[in-house]
Amino acid sequence: MNAASNPPVLAVRNAVKRFGAVQALKDVGLEAYAGEVLALLGDNGAGKSTLIKCISGVHRLDEGEILIDSKPTSFHSPAAARQAGVETVYQDLALFDNLTPAQNFYCGREVAFPRWLPRGLRLLNNAAMEREAAAVIDRLKVKLPRPDAPVALMSGGQRQAIAVARATVFARKIVILDEPTAALGLREARKVLDLVKQLRDEGNALTLITHNMEHVIELADRAVVLRQGNKVGELRPTRENQHELVSMIVGAER
Repeated sequence: MNAASNPPVLAVRNAVKRFGAVQALKDVGLEAYAGEVLALLGDNGAGKSTLIKCISGVHRLDEGEILIDSKPTSFHSPAAARQAGVETVYQDLALFDNLTPAQNFYCGREVAFPRWLPRGLRLLNNAAMEREAAAVIDRLKVKLPRPDAPVALMSGGQRQAIAVARATVFARKIVILDEPTAALGLREARKVLDLVKQLRDEGNALTLITHNMEHVIELADRAVVLRQGNKVGELRPTRENQHELVSMIVGAER
């Protein structure tokens, strides 16, 4: 997709976030476009997690603005961000081990009927939730030993794929992935990377946080580098400029 000819799905302008005397973000800006992977890079403490938590409604900016489809917005909670089409997969996955994939998909967002009744009096439509979850898992080519088994019985790669697939059920604009291949073996990491590519090809705007430069070069259309709360660079990652990217991350002189 030609990003220059399309408005960004997500834009962050002049973002500032303070925690007491610590300024975690200092006038940070970025843009994410449909059909591309944006890598958000930086060492520990660079401000990456703070930025995505501001985008996903966990924190609120002290200054600056967040725009979704060119419209300024301010999320008061993660639920509000999800309603606006922003889904985030954190490193801990936030899955319920005793629940099946379908139950994890719809936990807190259950499909129930009849709609005219108050939510607490409706009946769960388990069949509809299971059909939708199965369709998403099949579309994303996620291989599970038993779709009705609790996720505690599944491998790390399968659990990661379930968390990413859950985000795609509800994501209408933006998917943020925080270290999606951390602690995975090569085979399981490859499955997750293929899933990320498929989500990009389906037109999602993906923001990827990772320390794995091989994955950045393979997946990312653009990379934004943060250091000590500042945006210090942006470029299209290639093997030829990998050294430049690493230099920006660690603060080395060019």
